[in-house]
Amino acid sequence: MALTSPGPLGRARFRWRQPAGGQNLAALWAEMLLLYGAIPVALALFLPKGWLFPALFVLMGGGLVLLWRTGGFEWRDLLRGWGRFDWGLLALFGALTLGIAVLVMAQTRPEALFGFVRRDPRFLVVVWLLYPLLSALPQELIFRVLFFHRYGQLFRGPRQAVLVNAAFFSLAHLMYWNWIVAAMTFGGGLAFAIGYLRRGLPWAFAMHGLAGNLLFTAGLGIYFYSGNVVRPF
Repeated sequence: MALTSPGPLGRARFRWRQPAGGQNLAALWAEMLLLYGAIPVALALFLPKGWLFPALFVLMGGGLVLLWRTGGFEWRDLLRGWGRFDWGLLALFGALTLGIAVLVMAQTRPEALFGFVRRDPRFLVVVWLLYPLLSALPQELIFRVLFFHRYGQLFRGPRQAVLVNAAFFSLAHLMYWNWIVAAMTFGGGLAFAIGYLRRGLPWAFAMHGLAGNLLFTAGLGIYFYSGNVVRPF
């Protein structure tokens, strides 16, 4: 299965295993491992509760600076992709996501299934409005746009890059200390990365925002809420 398609975000727009502007690849490897490996582990070990969003926005700001310093990136690319928007496919993705979420909750915490809907439906509406902008968008800028534009050259091709991207995305959620979160964010990372390469940031953002909102609706927010985190040490 090809991970890219012709168009603004086709294979030609990403460099695989090619130095960019004399960039030292060893230094680039170290930078990537620091940003997507060491920092998430440090946050999981030491980040105080309630600091998740400030940390996320600091990382987004740093990521945008790195993106600017990389060069060769057209900022208007962030808005490209609406022409390849497939609403039917997005609905299918949403149905699959909701089905998996319901199955997971039914097997692990059946008493909490759709608990958010039953307990506080008005606040759930607020979550649906704010989560995509305050959480999904910053994550997509860091994990998709920055990753593939700056670090894509470290990989042989899109398949390898997508797998590593999904692994890093899962690692970034280590702070929740839960295997369900780790598994679901790895699967989500695969879907968002492939969506980004094929259709652009708007599509990946829509997938991520919809998936997150559906997980909260099904009750999986109990696993993704930092206030519930208990470190195993």
